[in-house]
Amino acid sequence: MGSSPPAPAGWLPEAPNQGWIYRERVPPALVGLQVSAFYAARHRHSDRGVWRARLAAGEIQRNGAVLREDQSLAVGDRLAWHRPPWIEGAVPASWAVVYDDGDLHVIDKPAGLPVLPAGGWLEHTALRLLERRHCGDPGGIPLPVHRLGRFTSGLLVCARRPATRAWLSACLRESTVAGLHDPLPDPVLDHGLEPTPGPPHGADGPLRSAPAAAAAGCRKLYRALLVPGVLALEPGESLPITVPIGRRPHPQLGRIWCAADGREQGDLAARSTLTLLERSPRAELVQVVIASGRPHQIRIHCAALGAPLLGDPLYGPGGLAAADARPGDGGYRLQAWRLELELPSCERWALEVPHSLQLEG
Repeated sequence: MGSSPPAPAGWLPEAPNQGWIYRERVPPALVGLQVSAFYAARHRHSDRGVWRARLAAGEIQRNGAVLREDQSLAVGDRLAWHRPPWIEGAVPASWAVVYDDGDLHVIDKPAGLPVLPAGGWLEHTALRLLERRHCGDPGGIPLPVHRLGRFTSGLLVCARRPATRAWLSACLRESTVAGLHDPLPDPVLDHGLEPTPGPPHGADGPLRSAPAAAAAGCRKLYRALLVPGVLALEPGESLPITVPIGRRPHPQLGRIWCAADGREQGDLAARSTLTLLERSPRAELVQVVIASGRPHQIRIHCAALGAPLLGDPLYGPGGLAAADARPGDGGYRLQAWRLELELPSCERWALEVPHSLQLEG
């Protein structure tokens, strides 16, 4: 077997991890299924034959006892899959620190770096890198308070104090919940608000309630490159998008998020405002302000307009998923470029990435 090419400078090379234990309880709806059928239904990346092989290898336990063959499941059974170590791919591991006051820590996450362990990623994540780099820091380890997609670059907000993490996480969450019921956010490009050097709270002082802060204003602004020639907009013009988002079956990926009609149970309301910034024959640069925080919302909403993100291997025109898409496919350009917080006291705080996404050439 040939060796993989060396990772680029600033990247973490591919390497084996220590494996992981996935724990689950059997719900009433799946009582009576055999173990292989249970796992194949819950984790469609592997069929029943693969799960039977894992049983035979002694990788799966039921209520603490190793299973070697299929058995019917009872309600409340505790299953544990002891996944053996696997090779994690190379990821970018260097970033700029946009802000740090000893508590709040904001980085410019590179595209291609997962934020939290999930799927095929365990050690090669922003969380693990932060834990290693800040282990032993007197102020504690800065931990992420929200997610960004693996291939989304830009502002990733972290905090050292548990109270700060809880406040910021709730503030971001409440702002998107409130946004579903408020008028669509103002897409004005000249915000009249310069990036500010200080956080919206004192490092040692009490934090205001998240609902109050959300009511006063919390905005997340993104930039993306879209397939050109579709949007009937002039630079500076905006378009509201209110396409619902829901889970639908996919032949390779199980049930995945995509554009929906809002009629199925579990479909979620979603609202975005898209503003055209610039266009060229090769791409269109847009700003997107989201008033809800749905999975893959920007990718789905842009694709639903018929203008998917340039290079997006999953979501095509209409906002539905390509049947031949594979887990981990990337290639699109999406950047979390600005975060704004406005408090009831009229204190205003904003951060931007050092280099915002632009049209190329």
